[in-house]
Amino acid sequence: MKLSVLVKPNSRKNAVKARQDGSLMVYVSAPPIEGRANEKLIEVLAKHFGKRKMDVVIVSGARGKHKIIELR
Repeated sequence: MKLSVLVKPNSRKNAVKARQDGSLMVYVSAPPIEGRANEKLIEVLAKHFGKRKMDVVIVSGARGKHKIIELR
């Protein structure tokens, strides 16, 4: 399953919220430096969907706020 995600790094807490357009807004506490926000994003989504971290893959947008995520 593929999901459209908008990431907000440097947030106070980690959270996942649905947006009206069907995509997800994911707040992560990690900064967008050296891939730390992407690592935290994978961790937060894996916990939210009850998956292992290795089952959450960033398909596109690894260097931006808008990402396509695949859940395996």
